Amino acid sequence: MSGGRIALIGFGEVGQRLGADLRARGQTDLCAWDVLFVDPASAPSRALGAGAVRAARNAAEALTGAGVVISAVTAGECVAAARTAAPALAPGALYLDLNSVSPRTKSEAAAAVGACGGRYVEAAVMSPIGPKGVASPILLGGPHARAFRAAARTLGFDGAEVFSEVIGAASAAKMCRSVMIKGIEALLTESLLAARRYGVEDAVLTSLGDLLPLPDWPARSRYMISRSLQHGRRRAAEMREVAVTVREAGIEPWMSAACAARQDWAATHAAALRRESLPQLLDAILATLPDQPGGPTC
Repeated sequence: MSGGRIALIGFGEVGQRLGADLRARGQTDLCAWDVLFVDPASAPSRALGAGAVRAARNAAEALTGAGVVISAVTAGECVAAARTAAPALAPGALYLDLNSVSPRTKSEAAAAVGACGGRYVEAAVMSPIGPKGVASPILLGGPHARAFRAAARTLGFDGAEVFSEVIGAASAAKMCRSVMIKGIEALLTESLLAARRYGVEDAVLTSLGDLLPLPDWPARSRYMISRSLQHGRRRAAEMREVAVTVREAGIEPWMSAACAARQDWAATHAAALRRESLPQLLDAILATLPDQPGGPTC
């Protein structure tokens, strides 16, 4: 698998990181396509300046001759990307779908790829992509998961493991994890903003440390809130897919739907990221909100 062309569909945060990592691992034939390449001022277009990945003029050009195709688009574009890519796939090409979507959405993407002779591999990234990049823990699913896993280590996918031969199982694990992880981000944001306005955030953080003894709750809280501020739009889209996943299990996704709304809201306050400490970050957000009549009462 090493030495052949690798195509990246989607060149956002994940695609950019994977492109850089694959290049560092010796992959020299890397080609990417992103719908935002048509705008020279877009973030994907600006990221091409690093030179690790060559830009294609369209999806078909990116996929021509590629033995491995990695899809890392927004959640809402998962199936559309698969349907666009499928007719241009080389026979037997492996299509690694990293998108955070519901099991049913993955099945639809898999059907599109399989109908054109591609080998669809479900992939669920089980951690933020930043710390480990291409070596992040990834659950692989579907009948072609083992075919990808056999050569994955040569590409640097050191954390990739076959999870299930059934399409959708890996994504179900990822989506149910997100109920907790992104839900905690949303809860911390709401809890600590209110606590800061009332002047009781230290007591709240101390109590959290007693209940869940993690090191440095203020730093951990700032990190988790900042993830929502920086990536809220993408995380909200994922949480809407999480809500679909939960609903498909026959459970009303009240918490997941509310988390999506809070993540969307957080993205509108990204300017607060310039503040270093947790109190400063919270104050920057609060400064944009209307005061309640009479202010805090305690």
